[in-house]
Amino acid sequence: MLYSLFLYYINVVKNYRIDRKGDTMTKRVVVGLSGGVDSSAAIIKLQEMGYEVVGVTFRFIDDFDSTDAIDVANKLGIEHYVIDYRKEFKTEVVDKFLNDYKSGLTPNPCVHCNRYCKFNYLFECMKKYNCDYVATGHYANIRDGKIYKSFDLDKDQSYFLYNLPKNMMGNILFPLEGLTKEEVRSIALKAGLDNYSKKDSFDVCFINTDFRNYISNNIRQRIGDVINIQTGEKVGKHKGLAFYTIGQRKGLDIGGTKDRMFVVGKDVEKNILYICLGEDSSYLESDSCIIGDVNLLTDDIINECNAKFRYRMSDVPVELEYLDNGEIIVKYDGVKRVTPGQACVLYKDDQCLGGGIIKEVRKNNKKLWYI
Repeated sequence: MLYSLFLYYINVVKNYRIDRKGDTMTKRVVVGLSGGVDSSAAIIKLQEMGYEVVGVTFRFIDDFDSTDAIDVANKLGIEHYVIDYRKEFKTEVVDKFLNDYKSGLTPNPCVHCNRYCKFNYLFECMKKYNCDYVATGHYANIRDGKIYKSFDLDKDQSYFLYNLPKNMMGNILFPLEGLTKEEVRSIALKAGLDNYSKKDSFDVCFINTDFRNYISNNIRQRIGDVINIQTGEKVGKHKGLAFYTIGQRKGLDIGGTKDRMFVVGKDVEKNILYICLGEDSSYLESDSCIIGDVNLLTDDIINECNAKFRYRMSDVPVELEYLDNGEIIVKYDGVKRVTPGQACVLYKDDQCLGGGIIKEVRKNNKKLWYI
């Protein structure tokens, strides 16, 4: 009996420590440590708040360098593990990304990764290392089990987090909430971290070369016709449909006109790229879309709210119609460049309500035939 009590006491001591500011037990948090300034500052903030931090670094690709993450962990004096998830990441994220492009879609791999890889693995680590919470360096706000936009709207990343399961919300911390990027860098600098001036990464993490080279090396491309949808005229050749996305203007390599040229659609079966002339062309606009793979973060039935159809766009007012198959018709007034494969994220003021993947783009209650 006494030996059992001794073992129980040792286990408690391993996982908790007394907070110097009081007599409450300090919780353990597992943090996704990439080696960048955001995840590093998140650890510092958690330590300041009295949490005991365990850092985990996920190796998702072959040429991943964990040196910065290891240096940060050593300087901040935290328990740290580097875990190899290359096989799982390739299957779950990379292969899906390539298959979506082959199908004519424009996917957002970060949204898919957050749910099925990054946060999924963090919660596995939370259990494995006897922690109470998971935390990341995302710019978002979470309170009362709900996700809100960040204080720093320019850096807000709630768009990429809409797909997290509701049952995770009570165990997620975003320590950077309320801070600007400049303040985050200052925190890292004061802590003596060399990564305080490390540049932000805006690219797809597993593509370390030119995007076109990556697509060329992984998807067999076929040259095809470019057709002006306004006239039906063939105006050039494209180099492969996966190189283009709805609304794209640059990199079309088609001359002969002074008007700006935009991609408006793709026909994968016929290998045709459709373009229009002029930014005000009605072919760029739609008034509704159908979203699938829906994930809602509220139990309320919301009929009117706001939506983002791309990360860097302003919210637009929308109406929602719920379908029996779980999909949602999102209705709006004349939004340009709504793109299949991208995420439509729903908001009520600053609260993220959830969202889904754009499956079909419509106008006047009909699917746009050229998208």
